[in-house]
Amino acid sequence: MARDSMARKWLDLVAEDLSVADLLFRNRHWLYTAFMCHQVIEKTLKAYWCVSRDDDPPFIHNHKRIAQGCGLYT
Repeated sequence: MARDSMARKWLDLVAEDLSVADLLFRNRHWLYTAFMCHQVIEKTLKAYWCVSRDDDPPFIHNHKRIAQGCGLYT
């Protein structure tokens, strides 16, 4: 799969997660809103990974480690 195509798939998921986070926020479900925002950050980093590297992003949820792998955090 082309790197840009893979990044686009991650960003499509980000758009869905943001929509869900908005609904949860409007209904005052704060904990689940925060969880969805966590997912948005993770998937955005993984999309960036796809366009900045030649390998697939790791199956982890640690934002710091993903950002380090992308060269965004040292």
